[in-house]
Amino acid sequence: MQPPSRRTFLALGLITLASACTGSPGGDPDGDVLPGNRRPGPDPDLAVRLRALAATDTLLAAYDSALAAPDARTALLQPLRAETAQHRAALAYGVPAASVPPTSAATTPAANATPTATTTPTAPATPATPATPATPAALAALAALERRTAQFRLAELGAARPPLARLLASVAAANTLHATALDPTDQGIDQPAATTAPKPDAPGTGSAPGTGSTPGTDSVPALQNALGAEHAAVYGYGVVGAHLSEDRPRADARTAHAAHQAQRDAWQRLLTTLGATPTPAAGGYQLPFPVTDAPAATRLAAHLETRLSAVYADLVAALPAAQRPTAATALRDCALRARRWGAPDTAFPGIPETVPTPTATPRP
Repeated sequence: MQPPSRRTFLALGLITLASACTGSPGGDPDGDVLPGNRRPGPDPDLAVRLRALAATDTLLAAYDSALAAPDARTALLQPLRAETAQHRAALAYGVPAASVPPTSAATTPAANATPTATTTPTAPATPATPATPATPAALAALAALERRTAQFRLAELGAARPPLARLLASVAAANTLHATALDPTDQGIDQPAATTAPKPDAPGTGSAPGTGSTPGTDSVPALQNALGAEHAAVYGYGVVGAHLSEDRPRADARTAHAAHQAQRDAWQRLLTTLGATPTPAAGGYQLPFPVTDAPAATRLAAHLETRLSAVYADLVAALPAAQRPTAATALRDCALRARRWGAPDTAFPGIPETVPTPTATPRP
């Protein structure tokens, strides 16, 4: 038998990469498991995973307490707890059972904390109180815990390798979605997305993906992909707005359109500063399905935001560690808008279970 060719190895590498990027969140998150399910050495993400598991266990305990309370809102709480259990399973993948700590509470991380070599964020805590009726105040307290947990996960992005950072960003978006479901007074975002993007390093000092503080030239393909997706979203929202007649949906469409224009402009500025030519918008885009009325326009808006969530989840893994929160925030905002437009809930926003179909393709 002839030894495998270099092309064969490259093909196998591409298959592994595709599995890591498009597979189930519970699958191998890093694509580095050797035959026999043996890793080449200690998992460098183990400490991050254990902290993430502790935070998730705190949430699970809070949900269990709420579900055991008199007049528990089971229909609301059980699906959220089930998704939290899915998060735990994905975060625990590959962690030795003996290493997983029991459910525990820790101190709440400082606002905007960032992991460093000397300070490590700690999981948010929930008081060990007896079950109380599911009053609006109790649900709001659970929503606040979800929000603190989301912020904790964002603070951990820089300490994780790219695949785990992608998963953490997705779970953080889910935590925010849970918070808005528990507390109707907090809808997550009401303003256009941030109009700024990470500033690049000085010429010749670009960072490799997953390291450093600012994007380097290695991040350009992922940034171009995000820009192209925003071009398609801006075009798509023009179609959406043209088919909505009621005031509130049209106002929501205008707000989303402005947010995507702002984010598009931010990526264009960043790419230009990096010395790359921003990908121009196409003259037109082929929509994924015909849009002739308001219901179809609403479905298109949900589709656009869902696909953009996937783009930004991938961008989290492509950007340097310190800049991942920029993409994670965009992922969160897209997931929140997708829900507002009626997209079905998912435990892992931005991480599709199967290979997604294109959002919109430029017309030939």
